Amino acid sequence: MSRPKYFTPNEVSVHNTMDDLWVSFLGKVYDLTPLCEKYKGDVLLKPIIQSAGKDISHWFNPKSKEIRTHVDPLTGCVIPFCPNGRFVHIPPPFPDSDWANDFGRPWWKDAGYMVGILSQKTRFIKIINTLTSQEQVIEVCSEEILDEILERYLKYNAHANSYTWKYDGRNLDMKQTLSENNIKDDDEDFYILSMNDDTFLQAIHLYFNDDLTEA
Repeated sequence: MSRPKYFTPNEVSVHNTMDDLWVSFLGKVYDLTPLCEKYKGDVLLKPIIQSAGKDISHWFNPKSKEIRTHVDPLTGCVIPFCPNGRFVHIPPPFPDSDWANDFGRPWWKDAGYMVGILSQKTRFIKIINTLTSQEQVIEVCSEEILDEILERYLKYNAHANSYTWKYDGRNLDMKQTLSENNIKDDDEDFYILSMNDDTFLQAIHLYFNDDLTEA
């Protein structure tokens, strides 16, 4: 089975328009752009558009994975709790002949909208190209293996596959995470000591393979 795609909160946050709308909730990332296209012009889209690029886990009961509910003080009935206003696929609080419930699965239960997993912990790493002496600090997901971090780095160096990745003089296992490669996450220590983490970040060194065996 292929590994899931991991995203940082910052990556989700840039998808914040109606034409490119992502949200995250309960640890997963969803692309709701097709939903916006389908319901374009519907007032029930407003709460979703207002939450574009954000985490909306607070809309849900973490145990049941359903929309949170509350007791309506007027009717005494249990209804969905929508403090930002009723949204797409939420039924009206009262009987309504215009309510169409033939949409199938509600969007929050439709795996077709899911594009990946929200990282539980991101970290910054410094990558130094020993051939060019160029340095890049990039944000990565702690759950990602080195091959996936390499994919992130390709926009800075399209030939990153032609390098051997090393830390503290030893070759890194590209099928393992940073932690599995014994590259400690020092974020908490930096915070406690009020240190500039950009200055003291652990550095991964890239050594060019000049045998032309790599594309």
